[in-house]
Amino acid sequence: MKTQLENIIHTVYHKERRNLFTFLTGAGISSDSGIPTYRGTDGIWVKGTQFHKPEEFGTLKYFRQHPEEVLQYSLFRKKMFESATPNESHFELTRIENRLEDRFHLLTQNIDNLHRRAGSRRIYEVHGNNREIKCSNGCKGILDLPMEIQGKNIDEDLTDLDKELLTCTYCGHWMRPNILWFDEYYDEKTNKKFSALKIAKNSGVLFIIGTSGATSLPIAIAETALKYGAFIVDINTEDNNFTSLIRNRKNVLIIREKSTDVLKVIRETIENLTS
Repeated sequence: MKTQLENIIHTVYHKERRNLFTFLTGAGISSDSGIPTYRGTDGIWVKGTQFHKPEEFGTLKYFRQHPEEVLQYSLFRKKMFESATPNESHFELTRIENRLEDRFHLLTQNIDNLHRRAGSRRIYEVHGNNREIKCSNGCKGILDLPMEIQGKNIDEDLTDLDKELLTCTYCGHWMRPNILWFDEYYDEKTNKKFSALKIAKNSGVLFIIGTSGATSLPIAIAETALKYGAFIVDINTEDNNFTSLIRNRKNVLIIREKSTDVLKVIRETIENLTS
């Protein structure tokens, strides 16, 4: 594995065109920080939404019917995310970015803010993030979640101040998390859809880390990278939706090891090239 990985990195580093090093991350990269993945037996949906499937609860339709319940759950996740700390995989990516600078891009499905807290800067949050809010009626732009609003325990209700601050001052509708729900479409404003696909097109290598490819844009990113000749390196602990897409293709490396160990090899190889 190490030799193949080093050869890919050397090849891409010396390319003149399509030479971006792109990393696509999902919930698996944050599991070592204590944040449950989404669909596993201990997943965040299982812990937080006892009576609902994620495809039902995590929707704009459900929010419009039960806004306080969804907002309370969003604040439960806020507390979970803030209690977690970035792990070594997050920091390895930051070290890689510091070496590659503008040849590095990070596309993440995660809304937990851990990449930013680890120091990454060239980030495209394709599922939005939990630190921002926007009007559910669409009447104004994206805002930071007010600092006065605190994270919640799973059984803790919204306060009167929470409700006031989560009401749009323009139209009176509820504010909502700036994240992508299951019944919504990817766009550029919230999800950086077209920017992400452009990066994929210009990538020399796409590293897929800790994501199963259960949603459409990550799969489209991999398909675009393949179409335009990128190497694909799938770094996950088990097979996934990406595996069926890339298996038996040229320029593909499938690695079934922990992301921290593989990212260390990537970082050391890049350091040797940039020293």
